[in-house]
Amino acid sequence: MRFLIWALIGYCVYLLFKGRARKEVEAAKPAGEETYKDPVCGTYVTEDDAVIGRVEGERVYFCSMECLEKYRDKLEHK
Repeated sequence: MRFLIWALIGYCVYLLFKGRARKEVEAAKPAGEETYKDPVCGTYVTEDDAVIGRVEGERVYFCSMECLEKYRDKLEHK
């Protein structure tokens, strides 16, 4: 009988901490943060993570410097 009581208490403690951990993860994600598609590889990036280039006065978002350089090379060879 004592074993069942301790098992129940342990399970309740587990559920308590599991719920808190999930809330912390959800709070860490910014809700509705806008993403931009890299025109070279198609990867979606947030403004904070993006490498931003200017093309004809407009901002273009890239996942890496490598993609930015590929994009610029492609424009130069047109």
